[in-house]
Amino acid sequence: MAINNILGLFAHSPLKPLQAHSLKINECCNLLTPFFQATFAGDWHKAETLRVKIAEAEREADNLKREIRLKLPRGLFMPVDRRDLLELVTQQDKLANYAKRISTRIATRQLHIPEQLQSEFSSYLQQSLDATNQAHRVIDEMDELLETAFRGRELTLVNNLIEKLDDLEDETEQTQLDLRRKLFTLESHFSPIDIMFLHKIIEWIDELAEQAQRVGSRIEIMLARS
Repeated sequence: MAINNILGLFAHSPLKPLQAHSLKINECCNLLTPFFQATFAGDWHKAETLRVKIAEAEREADNLKREIRLKLPRGLFMPVDRRDLLELVTQQDKLANYAKRISTRIATRQLHIPEQLQSEFSSYLQQSLDATNQAHRVIDEMDELLETAFRGRELTLVNNLIEKLDDLEDETEQTQLDLRRKLFTLESHFSPIDIMFLHKIIEWIDELAEQAQRVGSRIEIMLARS
């Protein structure tokens, strides 16, 4: 999407630029799946190509965030507070930052996930991405919510989606603990530095789910004030 179309999006709906930003972030985060598949296969050339794509998507999301901040009209009538909308953009933008950080750390060190962990790690990553996808789904529903003046069945749907987001984050937290316990049993077979970085990657993947939950919390606050 061309950045200079941002004012056109605002003219159509104050939430359209937010949704465009969320879509780009979702694209960025979901690239982690093929990225890690490439690392499991030891295909570091493909992994690097995907790392670059993640970085490009993060940069595009950052540009959209900047344009929203600069061009969100101050006099625009909206059923939500302008400051809440800007804070929501800030919170969802952090998701792309985590995706970029994870892929950069893995690719620059060519950090290998132990084969004994790969199945559990893939499930863990998918759980976290389920949370980021859920956050995007909530944002995507907000246009419909705007049409109903933030009331009725659409409000109930969005609230239910946010509750599911909380459940997904809880599930990811539990899986993280299980994964760390299994990694602990393998520590003597790997470099202490690699083990340290593996724990950090596990932590950052959990942060994806936690940040998605924060996005949901910001939406709850925004709806409460509308």
